[in-house]
Amino acid sequence: MKPRLVLVLGDQLTTSVAALKAADPFRDIVVMAEVKSEGTYVRHNKKKILLMLAAMRNFAKVLQQQGWKVQYSRLDDPTNSQSISGELLRYANAFGAEELIATEPGEFRLITILKDMPLKLQMLEDDRFIASHAMFKDWSSGRKTLRMEYFYREMRRKTGLLMDDGQPIGGKWNYDIENRKPAKDDLLREKPLQFEPDDLLTGLAELIDTEFERHPGTTEDFWYATTREQALEVLDHFIRHHLKVFGSYQDAMLDQDPFLHHSLLSAYVNIGLLDPMEVCERIEHAYRVGDVPLNSAEGFIRQIIGWREYMRGIYFYKGPDYVGLNALHATRDLPDFFWTAETDMQCLRRSIHQTLHNAYAHHIQRLMVIGNFAMMAGIDPYQVHEWYLSVYWDAFEWVEAPNVIGMSQFADDGLIASKPYASSGAYINRMSDYCKSCAYTPLKKMGEGACPFNLLYWSFLDRHSEKFEKNPRMAQIYANWKRRAPKDKTTVLEEADRFLNAL
Repeated sequence: MKPRLVLVLGDQLTTSVAALKAADPFRDIVVMAEVKSEGTYVRHNKKKILLMLAAMRNFAKVLQQQGWKVQYSRLDDPTNSQSISGELLRYANAFGAEELIATEPGEFRLITILKDMPLKLQMLEDDRFIASHAMFKDWSSGRKTLRMEYFYREMRRKTGLLMDDGQPIGGKWNYDIENRKPAKDDLLREKPLQFEPDDLLTGLAELIDTEFERHPGTTEDFWYATTREQALEVLDHFIRHHLKVFGSYQDAMLDQDPFLHHSLLSAYVNIGLLDPMEVCERIEHAYRVGDVPLNSAEGFIRQIIGWREYMRGIYFYKGPDYVGLNALHATRDLPDFFWTAETDMQCLRRSIHQTLHNAYAHHIQRLMVIGNFAMMAGIDPYQVHEWYLSVYWDAFEWVEAPNVIGMSQFADDGLIASKPYASSGAYINRMSDYCKSCAYTPLKKMGEGACPFNLLYWSFLDRHSEKFEKNPRMAQIYANWKRRAPKDKTTVLEEADRFLNAL
């Protein structure tokens, strides 16, 4: 009986992933491949590549210890074809394999590559997610709007998380109103758990610096987890030191503290080192034994079984054309400072610098600083999408694209968001300390030193008034704009245009 190839991708590092469950360790051959094409279809951040390759090599050892026959292609192997399809064909020829078992990838690009291969393909849905494609399709059927909040309630009922007798604990589904407090500098705040680089990481860092020299970011200061055991330590550390106040301060931003009380678990869940339900069950347990308040437990669980599952559902429900949507007809090119952080807007400078250096920024930096600016400036959403996919350690298209195209850029015409996530400098000033050291004044609405976010906010609303002024959630905003003196409105729009033209 001929062996079959079993593909394990870099974001499928789970011993119970669908392809492995369907395979026979005595017959089949596991293929894992570090290939240039997966690192360069967008210019992935060096730390993201380092995380992926180190985690892949460690996971391959786990599979070998469990008795699997693993064919592992290293990036610097001279026989490496540097593509997933090329490596699969190389091993198929070497072992006489005619069949391929694969867990469905999280990008249509890779799905197409696998389907086009001259091998008999058994592609299995990724059952590490709680909501199957069929479940999301059934939930979506007949709905005029696909709001996450209602999907989230179905997921609470399905999982039983934070539920008692079929009802949400505390009587409410959502405690987000309690999770919007600004934070203060705190030298005693517990720092993220850090791991010392080993020989594997050191060698890989040198390889990545050579092979991906022109990519954003750096391999320096890499202290992330690269094994399941380490990822579990990070989960323990978060629950013990940060979860209690995570909810209250999850939207806060500080110039010199990029992590605050955030978990740094998203990448480990997305590449398979942690299971989403095991994480949520640990969070729920911490609440039920009285270690953390409900608003923190609910806020975190909502990110996993609400937003994460919902985004994946939207991605596969809408199909490969979703990333090309551009409802606001935005055409401006992405400014160079997105790759350098060289801008005198402190909020953008710090958020982008942290992104490039850490391959990480938390959700409000991504949405209300970087994404907010890109949308209001009219930057092409596909270019924005590719930037997000490039720079963040947890970005895979199934989760990144709906967050950017839909939630951040409103390019899907309100499929995800009921109104655009646009805000002036006042929001950033309220939720951060960025404005204290900025060249601009957050409360100044026009004239020399006026915050560009103030100018862009009103310019954006004026530019899209026909689309948004009848939106019930925006009626008062437009009423305020209409009451502005004509001379002031003209000044704001002219100054916004000058700023945009200078980009």
